[in-house]
Amino acid sequence: MIEAQPHSSSTPRVAAFDRWIRGRFIDLNTELEDLYAARDNRLHVDGVGDHVKATLLEEGRELIVPLIEEGNTDEGFDRAFELLGNVGYYMAACRRHEITEPSRERTSPLVEASTLALHLGASLGTAPRFVTSHMETYNRAVNGVYRTFTHAPAEKLFLDHNTRGAFAYMRAADALGRIHPMGVSHPASLDLLLHARDALRDAYEMNVELGKALDVDDFFFRVRPYYKPYRVGSQEYRGANAGDFAAFNQIDMLLGLCSPTDVSYSQVVVEKFPYLTPDEQRRLHESFRHPNVLDALLAQSEHADEDWYQRHAAAFLEVCEAHGRAAEHHHEDLVVPFIKRPSENIPHDQLAGITASGPPLDVLLRALRGLVDRRLATDRHDIPTRHADIAALRGLVT
Repeated sequence: MIEAQPHSSSTPRVAAFDRWIRGRFIDLNTELEDLYAARDNRLHVDGVGDHVKATLLEEGRELIVPLIEEGNTDEGFDRAFELLGNVGYYMAACRRHEITEPSRERTSPLVEASTLALHLGASLGTAPRFVTSHMETYNRAVNGVYRTFTHAPAEKLFLDHNTRGAFAYMRAADALGRIHPMGVSHPASLDLLLHARDALRDAYEMNVELGKALDVDDFFFRVRPYYKPYRVGSQEYRGANAGDFAAFNQIDMLLGLCSPTDVSYSQVVVEKFPYLTPDEQRRLHESFRHPNVLDALLAQSEHADEDWYQRHAAAFLEVCEAHGRAAEHHHEDLVVPFIKRPSENIPHDQLAGITASGPPLDVLLRALRGLVDRRLATDRHDIPTRHADIAALRGLVT
């Protein structure tokens, strides 16, 4: 078992729960996964390993009850958010093992966990459940080991690459967000565009590596099920989603490939706000207010013969190409082979809950394809894209 080193401000009760999540909790989940893997139908987990499930349920509850009495609302964001993540890991594991299942319940049977999660979520200004940041950007490592649900190598591989990819997107978004105050013609804006391009290329390469190394069955049966929707109290919250960072949408809007006035796009963005950390929420709010680089370049097309315009416009198009390429690869080489194709072999009545986001898989895939085509500036007539404007700008670059 890993002996976790708590935050300096952690109480003994918080530290005890954290040690359990980083040790015994992982062992129990892994034991259950091994039991499921031995079955002919790995999706049927009801009635399998009930004694292990009961142990997980009760040990977690016994550690959570004292934390409700303690409160834990005034010890700083990092500590409270980590505690919310630990409660969320426990609730997500109970959902994965069908100890709790939202379609058969009106309120969560995990009363104590719901109480603490709602308390923490309200104090932090986030959804009261485990979210993507808990797995990646706020997943504190102890002696080089961060929190996971299981000991499965596929889970660590998935999280390693997704975390590095998320930071690559954040670097790109940060670079693009610094252009507006200086103006697109500023000499330093070229550097920022090239920084964004290189970061997006890094994100693409990270996903290529992931697609080559990750085993489809290990992901589909051992990793994905922990990201399902579950209830906290009476409210069902969708599962953790890889897109739950501001950077992806910052890049969309700062480049100008997606518009905050596109109702279907803005609805997706607004829906994700509770699943972001407060600092991520702030960044996303700011992106709705900033003008975009594509419009800025088109508005100065009278300077197309100037050297700065040619270099900056060419770099901008390279950024757009890198963003679209990464989005296309993610959809076609990760979402399709790791979620869509395995789902095709599953009976229709067992497809409920396959996606983390909640909607049926076919609905989700159509929405994701639309998002990819916006980022590619594909010529489509059923959704708004910047195809014509990108083509116009490309025509100005010699």
